[in-house]
Amino acid sequence: MKDAGERMAKSVASLRQELTKIRTGRAHTSLLDHITVEYYGSQVPLNQVSNIGIEDSRTLTVTPWEKEMVSVIEKAIMGSDLGLNPQSAGTVIRVPLPALTEERRKDMIRVVRHEAEGGRIAIRNIRRDAIHDVKDLLKEKMIGEDDERRSEDEIQTITDKYIAEVDEILAGKESELMEI
Repeated sequence: MKDAGERMAKSVASLRQELTKIRTGRAHTSLLDHITVEYYGSQVPLNQVSNIGIEDSRTLTVTPWEKEMVSVIEKAIMGSDLGLNPQSAGTVIRVPLPALTEERRKDMIRVVRHEAEGGRIAIRNIRRDAIHDVKDLLKEKMIGEDDERRSEDEIQTITDKYIAEVDEILAGKESELMEI
């Protein structure tokens, strides 16, 4: 049960991480976290070759530590799935975030709901595995039927708790997306 709880907590944390990539129109440095750039022959996360900051609510600034990296970083941001158009001014790259249209917001909500459903499915799969383990213990006569029922109830309680947390995260992200 402890293992199942830990795995469910990891699923929720993973969902939170995925949802930070979905932008809400406000500038946030974690938006560029998953972008990697070519640096001396290997792929390196953007935040390890530059300084990422927030200029205003709709603009991120990326300041590379080496001048040669400006064009490489610019291409990496353009090539990402975020749909951003960086503009370089000397050694500073400004990344303006376009305002979200109503249609785009609804598309984002669909994506967020899909991600949340994936999180719920992962949690239910963990529950299924845990209940299967309990049934195996019952077959091997290591626990009695009362312990089995009690364990299944506890596993269900843990599952309900984490699914409620997923729903809470989903509701928060949806309201964040619908803000103008």
